[in-house]
Amino acid sequence: MKKRRVIIVTDGDEFAWRTIEHVAKEVGGRCISRSRGNPSVLTGKELVRLILQTPYDPVFVMFDDCGAIGEGAGEQALKYVATHKQIEVIGAIAVASNTHQHEWTKVDVSIDRDGYLTEYGVDKEGIRELDVGRINGDTVYCLEQLNIPIIVGIGDIGKMGYRDHIKYGSPITKKAVELILERSGVCDDDRKKSADF
Repeated sequence: MKKRRVIIVTDGDEFAWRTIEHVAKEVGGRCISRSRGNPSVLTGKELVRLILQTPYDPVFVMFDDCGAIGEGAGEQALKYVATHKQIEVIGAIAVASNTHQHEWTKVDVSIDRDGYLTEYGVDKEGIRELDVGRINGDTVYCLEQLNIPIIVGIGDIGKMGYRDHIKYGSPITKKAVELILERSGVCDDDRKKSADF
């Protein structure tokens, strides 16, 4: 059976959901809207079932631990999905947060609030930080344990001082998605227009 291509998003609040839903439609993919939640509600098994039902990919799936210390429900579901034999994770969007638990992950590249690629991490507002290749956030620490081809760090999805607001087309999130698709080799003619699942 052909593997379903998935993009992981480490945020699941209302802003993230509406933004990811919008960007998924823009690139001809599918957003699993039921994966939204702060924290995540569905289990990894339930998410895989929904992913396999979608007729188009890439499939966007959101995971959120809502600041839980250590491995919360969001990360447990994320690990299950990412390691499933019928799933191919083509990339992850690691979303920065003001976490006080010092959870972080390595990133391959970040996109700041002005849309510039940077080797440095970014904070929740999308402002460049001092650490190279590292981002602090919630639901992120398990990402580097998984075999993910590219991890892109960005600020808070749909926000960043209105720079990523949906009324402007969420340009920062869209750029992160386009970068993942470009690196994964997913061609435009391989993506079909679809609605939210």
